[in-house]
Amino acid sequence: MFDFFKDVGAYAFLRYALFAGALSSIATGIIGSYVTVKRISYIAGAIAHTVLAGLGAAKFLQVRLGWSYPTPLQGAMAAGILAALIIGTVTRHGKQRMDTVLSAIWSIGMAVGIFFIFATPGYSENLMSYLFGNILMIRSIDVMLIAILDGVILLVIILFYNKLFSISFDEEFTRLKGINTGAYYYLMLVMTSITIVLLVQIVGIVMVIALLTLPAATASILSKRLWQMMALASLLSLCYTTFGLMISYGANLPTGATIIAFSGVMYLVIMLLNKVYLSFRKQKLFSHKKIRKNLNTLEGEVDN
Repeated sequence: MFDFFKDVGAYAFLRYALFAGALSSIATGIIGSYVTVKRISYIAGAIAHTVLAGLGAAKFLQVRLGWSYPTPLQGAMAAGILAALIIGTVTRHGKQRMDTVLSAIWSIGMAVGIFFIFATPGYSENLMSYLFGNILMIRSIDVMLIAILDGVILLVIILFYNKLFSISFDEEFTRLKGINTGAYYYLMLVMTSITIVLLVQIVGIVMVIALLTLPAATASILSKRLWQMMALASLLSLCYTTFGLMISYGANLPTGATIIAFSGVMYLVIMLLNKVYLSFRKQKLFSHKKIRKNLNTLEGEVDN
């Protein structure tokens, strides 16, 4: 742990990792709250796994055809946004079972990505970093990109907070008020895909949904309003990524897995403490009611 604080000042890659974790926490808290409230984590999972197709296709074009663009990150962004639009269309207008369609998109995205990776010479060794993340490989340009995308997400939330709030809790009522719920639903999915691409660099495709939802789920236990949930989820995500990075660096453990494990443990602990607190409060309230009832009975006997 102490080695980490000493090495942060000496090594730029550790500073970039800390900055990336802090900046991504903003998007995680905001978008993760919407995903949790709207209950679209399975949709987010399908989007996350189609990102691999964009990563693989971009690297294939670079290695086999010598293209400079798109980069793997740009390919992931394009694939994520395309998947969000397809999933949004299917879930809103398709007549098939939603879970079946999402499973198909999930599987096809992964399969296409693996095909491209298999066809790209020397690329297979980088697969683990995309599947499980490697925050220590974050570069300064990645930190700048995360900051820019954070700004975009914050701007969208400021401009359309009320609309997104409405469709998150009661989409049917929002539609009856004359609001174009479809447009805001697509907007929510696109922002989710952008956030997922940011988090893939930190915890990887396999665990990205856990980091997207665990801070928000924990925050939902401790808050009553959506904006409070967003702020608390961002703070929790910052704590999880920072402490996960510190623990993994000191113990020589995989950073992405450590962040997720720490997040999961904290969620379970807070959920358990909340249940104990509610049970104690309920028991205390019952005792007060019983005492008051006995006092009323005693007063009635005295009056008689």
